[in-house]
Amino acid sequence: MTHWTVTFQDAPDMARVRADRARRDAHIAFVRAHPELQIGGALAMRPEQDFPGAIWNVEAASRDAVERLILRDPYYVASLRRYQITKWGRLPVTDAPVA
Repeated sequence: MTHWTVTFQDAPDMARVRADRARRDAHIAFVRAHPELQIGGALAMRPEQDFPGAIWNVEAASRDAVERLILRDPYYVASLRRYQITKWGRLPVTDAPVA
């Protein structure tokens, strides 16, 4: 499996989407149902700022698999959210041999 980072940039109207309780609940259920989405969260440039984006770390076989995950997320609205997918290497933090 390959490690990917997805960086989202949101238009200001995305705040309205995030404020929708039903959509938020659907997004959280979606994230919990996809263990390949290892870490995710909103990004803010300053404390107490509206979130202008988000970041995900995903373990998947291909870039296409990551993109399919993004497009199925209830928070994804094409007109309000752009994304960039980046492949990255991972350095083990234990003494186990590198595979």
